Amino acid sequence: MLERLKLAWVVARKDLLLEFRTRTAILSAVVFTALVLTVFNFGRDPTAVPTIDLAPSILWVTFTFAAMLALNRAFALELENHALEGLLVSPLSRTSLYWGKLIANLLFVTIVEAVGLPLFVLFFDVPVWHVLLPLVGVIALATVGFVAVGTLFSAMVIRTRFAELMLPVLLLPFLIPPLVGAVQVTARLLSGRPASEVVGWLRLLGAYDIVFVTLSTLLFPHTVDE
Repeated sequence: MLERLKLAWVVARKDLLLEFRTRTAILSAVVFTALVLTVFNFGRDPTAVPTIDLAPSILWVTFTFAAMLALNRAFALELENHALEGLLVSPLSRTSLYWGKLIANLLFVTIVEAVGLPLFVLFFDVPVWHVLLPLVGVIALATVGFVAVGTLFSAMVIRTRFAELMLPVLLLPFLIPPLVGAVQVTARLLSGRPASEVVGWLRLLGAYDIVFVTLSTLLFPHTVDE
């Protein structure tokens, strides 16, 4: 297990170095996040619906589509010069390859969310500081689940002709449970509701993470070998 984790970090470190050298995916996702929040900010009518009611949905819609931009490039670099085939015939286990990609994608998405959350507070003037730590925990819990599934599907569609289109089509149905849970918990946190109201949703998010990280780890070798 320890050896697999070490090899996974090697894969993740390679992806991180390549991305920070070019900064293409991260900059694209950050700019997209800022644009989406700007559109939502100027497109809403605060006199019709209170901002606090719209804020959780706006936050998670923004995070979801920005994350998809980052996930689209998860295996794109490996297609060049048949690098993916080289990784598959190397002594590197499929599990380590998946975990490495998962770690790198989690870090990419975390950076985008770390930029997006302050922008969200700035545009919508939503008081989050009193619930910042619980909110960050919910964001982390939901992010792990959909990035785990997104990494698997990114490997599945990378060899297809319309990979950028296929990934959202396949991924969005699987994102419904964590997104619903995340929106419900976020809404209750921002509204100052008691913690007892979010326990069930937190269990849903935790169960989703455990189930889909495990399933994705088991299915990834079959996905990349096809």
